[in-house]
Amino acid sequence: MPTVPRIQIDLEPKIPENPLAELLTTLDLADAGGAKTREDIFTGPSQWMPHGRVFGGQVLAQSLVAATRTIENVRPAHSLHGYFLRPGDIRLPITFSVDRLRDGRSFSTRRVQAYQNGEPIFSMIASFQEPSNGVDHQESFPLDIPGPESLPSAAELIGSVDHPVAQFWARARPFDIRHIPSPIYFSVNGEHIAKQAVWMKAIGPMPEDALLHQAALAYASDYSILEPIFRRHGISWAHPGLSSASLDHAMWFHRAAPVDDWLLYVQESPSAGGSRGLSIGKIFSRVGDLLATVAQEGMVRIPEIQS
Repeated sequence: MPTVPRIQIDLEPKIPENPLAELLTTLDLADAGGAKTREDIFTGPSQWMPHGRVFGGQVLAQSLVAATRTIENVRPAHSLHGYFLRPGDIRLPITFSVDRLRDGRSFSTRRVQAYQNGEPIFSMIASFQEPSNGVDHQESFPLDIPGPESLPSAAELIGSVDHPVAQFWARARPFDIRHIPSPIYFSVNGEHIAKQAVWMKAIGPMPEDALLHQAALAYASDYSILEPIFRRHGISWAHPGLSSASLDHAMWFHRAAPVDDWLLYVQESPSAGGSRGLSIGKIFSRVGDLLATVAQEGMVRIPEIQS
């Protein structure tokens, strides 16, 4: 049996009966009022996580939903830049404060602060654009990529491991994640390089709401973006004493596509140092459209190499 992560489990594991339905509920924020001119307030729940901290992709996606709720015209987000300020507590709801910074003829800008117990845990600025025509080009879909059907799912790989973390990875995620060349849950097989790719897809049909698909894409973009850093140094998620956390997250939305079809997330890490690593990701639709570009810096601490 593989070694499982040695992390503190704060609560009894909660495997939702329908992880995708739970995600949609999590993204369905409640309107808590506000001035409706400069500041709007929303609240949302926190999902259970094995380590007791709010998943970064969750608060990122909820913040995007909160900002989108204040856009009166049909203006999808084209970029967001966020900072993770404090670990969120899964036992507490989250309050989202949205400042309407600007509404122009083509662009709108929003600032979102996410709070728990009166303290900010996440801060984001997002920009939205009225759909328009213009120059169009993109990077090509990578060659020689195996199809998702030929790769094992997390449930097939670790679903039999009797541990809360393994069971969560295998059964509680609303996205099916399939790694190329192989996952690094418990070990790093093959060459230690700072590159990988994952196929990902919502585990069931999503509502026909393009803005909700955009929020779900932001949610899933945080799953594996730091893994190229780990892979380069032969570090699995189960590495004893591994401490990692997302520090910031930037995302540019280029084209729309449903997240309940397979998406290819190509990732690489150009640099790591000072207990931090940077990863860049490109998300393609299965037909080859470049949908989004992601950049994230994360803290990565390994006990045996810390000073």
